[in-house]
Amino acid sequence: MILAAGAVRALRSAREFVRDRRGISAVEFAAVLPFVLVAYLGSVEVGNGIATKLRVSLIARTLADLATQYISIRNADMSGIMSASSAVVAPYSAAPLVITLSEVTTDANGNATVTWSDSLNGTARPVGQSVTLPTQLQTANISLIWAEVSYAYKPNTGYVLTGTLTLSDQVFMYPRLVNSVTRVNS
Repeated sequence: MILAAGAVRALRSAREFVRDRRGISAVEFAAVLPFVLVAYLGSVEVGNGIATKLRVSLIARTLADLATQYISIRNADMSGIMSASSAVVAPYSAAPLVITLSEVTTDANGNATVTWSDSLNGTARPVGQSVTLPTQLQTANISLIWAEVSYAYKPNTGYVLTGTLTLSDQVFMYPRLVNSVTRVNS
């Protein structure tokens, strides 16, 4: 009978354990928490990446737009145009930005070459370098302002998985006031 009473007690304890729901929420929370944290941090990081990419595109458009409003660009003007990028990229750091601003001119056959070029944190394109324009812009005897921007984006939390990502964009715009913007080195 002693064995039967012990077996009954064990069976009763097992039933109570199965019916007891007091700790199940804590166990479920502990099981789900890592996935929720990864999803949250991932969405924050993706949001920052998208915001940075949008700023890179905005910088390219802004710099090209500013340059198209000049008849001639002097060194001080170019410095002001390039420094506008730090205001556009804020609140992100401007240190990883590489910007190249050039004028491209086409000949009678629509072949494009670099007329002048300046760069911030990078290398300017050589004058006379051949450039392949998008098909829609391969028109004879035109000049275009070409802004190229790249940004070395380093995610805060996902860096181990992705490493540094290079976000880039480029824009071509026609000069507004003249057929060709002159670059004066003074």
